[in-house]
Amino acid sequence: MASDALTLSLDPLVVAVVLAMALITFLTKVGGIWLVRRFELSDRLEAGLTVLPGAIVVAVIGPELAAGGPAEWAAGGAVLLVMWRTESILLALCTGVIAVVAFRMVL
Repeated sequence: MASDALTLSLDPLVVAVVLAMALITFLTKVGGIWLVRRFELSDRLEAGLTVLPGAIVVAVIGPELAAGGPAEWAAGGAVLLVMWRTESILLALCTGVIAVVAFRMVL
């Protein structure tokens, strides 16, 4: 009976939906890049597009951080430190995920 609880089964519909979402995400990104390359961008628009990923991350994570407790604030501090030292959004996000899990276990 215990082995039944550990059995992992993949529903074909769920797999199809996940693959479809991945394809749509990929096509959206590629389509956006293709579209932007068709036009000459002003310096101001290009600067705005450059900072857009960071703005999206702040818009998504900001409310969670504001509603969070000590673990989330400590993880936010770790993210700021890593971002300041490395200027890598990906590294800072990975640090944040790991830090919030670790701080939640400790605090």
